[in-house]
Amino acid sequence: MPALSMHSPVGDLTLFAEDDAIVALEWGWGSFQDPSPLLLRAKAALDAYFDEDAPLPDDLPLNPHGTAYRQKVWAALRQIPLGETRSYAEIAAVAGGSARAVGGANAANPIPILIPCHRVLGSSGMGGYSGGDGLATKRILLDLEQRIRAR
Repeated sequence: MPALSMHSPVGDLTLFAEDDAIVALEWGWGSFQDPSPLLLRAKAALDAYFDEDAPLPDDLPLNPHGTAYRQKVWAALRQIPLGETRSYAEIAAVAGGSARAVGGANAANPIPILIPCHRVLGSSGMGGYSGGDGLATKRILLDLEQRIRAR
């Protein structure tokens, strides 16, 4: 499986591809590196994003593996504009299910950042975040997007 690691402000990240689509983004440096043109393109897009030069492109092919419900949630997350947030309840109103079910789908998101689960907040505040250093990483990503959007 093609894989490519990179450094970022939220820690080392490793991208994985399968059948010409990104299937995972994991925290940490992968022991196996086999970059594909798609992964090099995704890395360049992430580098520009983290450098606050550009939002992430909408046209990166993503193929997260998950249940039909999780697919609906992840599709709804991709519709949240850069620099904006939604509540778990608002995502549930779009994808169905409950706010708790949306939280479970967010926690299972295999392609964080590119599928922006960090843009979902709890009704009483930040909610949770399972990537990187948890809520500190979520805050970094949300602040970064505010700066990109302000440009």
